[in-house]
Amino acid sequence: MPVSRRRFIQGVAAAGLAALVEGRFNQASAETIGHSPAILTGTHFDLAIEPHEVDFTGRRRKAIKINGSLPGPTLKWREGDTVTVAVTNHLSEVTSIHWHGVRVPADMDGVPGLSFAGIAPGQTFVYRFPVVQNGTYWYHSHHGSQEQIGLSGALIVEPRDKDPIAYDRDYVVLLSDWTDTDPYTLYGNLKKQSDYYNFHKRTAGTFVDDVTSKGLRSTVADRLRWGRNDMSPADIADVTSATYIYLMNGNTPDANWTALFNPGERVRLRFINGSTMTLFDVRIPGLPLTVVQADGNCVQPVKVDEIRLGVAETYDVIVQSHEDKAYTIYVQPEARGRYARGTLAPRMGMTAEIPPMDPYPNRTMADMGMVGMANMKGMKMNGMSGSSMPETKSMDMSGMKDSDMSAMSQMQMDQPAETSSDHLAGTTPFPQPGPHTARLMPLPSQTKSRPAETLEGEVPLHVGPEVTMVAMNTPPRLHDPGDGLNGNGRRVLTYADLRALYRGVDGRQPTREIILHLTGNMERFIWGFDGRKFSQAEPIHLKLGERVRFVLINDTMMEHPMHLHGLWSELENCSGEFAPYKHTLIVKPAERVTCLVSADTPGRWAFHCHLLYHMEAGMFRTVIVS
Repeated sequence: MPVSRRRFIQGVAAAGLAALVEGRFNQASAETIGHSPAILTGTHFDLAIEPHEVDFTGRRRKAIKINGSLPGPTLKWREGDTVTVAVTNHLSEVTSIHWHGVRVPADMDGVPGLSFAGIAPGQTFVYRFPVVQNGTYWYHSHHGSQEQIGLSGALIVEPRDKDPIAYDRDYVVLLSDWTDTDPYTLYGNLKKQSDYYNFHKRTAGTFVDDVTSKGLRSTVADRLRWGRNDMSPADIADVTSATYIYLMNGNTPDANWTALFNPGERVRLRFINGSTMTLFDVRIPGLPLTVVQADGNCVQPVKVDEIRLGVAETYDVIVQSHEDKAYTIYVQPEARGRYARGTLAPRMGMTAEIPPMDPYPNRTMADMGMVGMANMKGMKMNGMSGSSMPETKSMDMSGMKDSDMSAMSQMQMDQPAETSSDHLAGTTPFPQPGPHTARLMPLPSQTKSRPAETLEGEVPLHVGPEVTMVAMNTPPRLHDPGDGLNGNGRRVLTYADLRALYRGVDGRQPTREIILHLTGNMERFIWGFDGRKFSQAEPIHLKLGERVRFVLINDTMMEHPMHLHGLWSELENCSGEFAPYKHTLIVKPAERVTCLVSADTPGRWAFHCHLLYHMEAGMFRTVIVS
């Protein structure tokens, strides 16, 4: 999009200011150069939620700002402190703030109508809770479409003890999607025509191209398969670059958010997908990314070229260069079209080449559940054969200091504490895994438990108005980086690569399996669990202190980033005791993902797809821990 004169002048002014402060730039005084939200630190915070206007495209549009900023100010807390956040609502409607991924009491979780009444116009609500974890998180509204028009911000929690991740500089990279279209109009367009924003259709021209490359028989058979299921391989995203532009820390690509990056320095980039409907593929051409944290929890470092961030996910990476040059932070949506862009550079004014956009991806038979496990095992991933996929034992540990590695090795060799599972379960939340946390194990008398019960037989699925597809085969696809990323010649992070740095805290086996099908009707834009919208579904009840396995089966052609409030989700990816703790899990089309959950905090919790309009259309459940 062409940059407006006003936007250009703002960029020049910011660059001039940055040049003045470059000589005294440090982590305490400023963390970014260029347009960035303010950074607030301490234990008490005052946030004002106000209506504003913004101009990203040359047209002024209504937005919501926090303390005059879009995105809102970055909040910095410290583990072990008790924080208070006084939120004043200057809007004409109810508002809220949800602390995404943060373990808080249920009445502080910020979901109107579920955990509290919401913040009425003209009122101030004071959030108060102890900070019991560390890592990279974010906050956003959980009311209506407010998140879409700006009500979100980054949240950084510094560890109480020494940070196991070594770095010289620290930057937040908050990604978001913006549309000039009113969110309620956008939602209405999707309800009337689910592919309203999808301009990638099969045509006579693509038929001829396919016949040329694949042959007539194969092309016709492929068209018939998709036609029988009333689906299209071009259904990648509901909302695309047809209406969205993409922002980095609130900046368009022309504004070019820029951060200082000197040769030899280890820079920590905290990537946050704060969008409403967009999966982002992130890379820095010419610079490897060493992933050191996922969803606020430390992982054993793994070096990659590219990361796919589901909506609401966060990844921390370490980057380092010994060259005096600029690098482009290049972010493209899964549905391509436009991009977000920033720059890492030793001096202001430097830029780097912007790479060409990857081709528009297409869905495959695997996304319809028509590829068997045997075929998937032989699939080529990221341009690499299965035999060349890295083993976790040989993962790169460049994000760690030698002393930290030594301590970690000792920690892994130590036997976990064998204490009663009743010692903490049901009386206090389990701590975030760390260097000093003991693993809670069942006593010998408790190990002979009955097989896990399931709820699968209680929810039969039938094709109908709210379920248009029941996948025939739904294997785990943890080695699959996702559509558009396979075979691109780059090493892309997958869920199979994630291995926690510290042992999980709860070593008990689950006593129940809760199977949930993610279902939908794309033509009518209806989404839900087990063929039921939120208005039709009963709550899921968990007993305080119990340990359960959630089995998420995606019977749709869309990725769903699933977020369970209030509790950690321990992704089962063959890492055993070192299963990664996450707050958001991408479930790819026709995929089965399982996670372990310790119901250690009482209350009413939301469980939903973090694609905003999917949640609004029904993919939301209440989980009650009591």
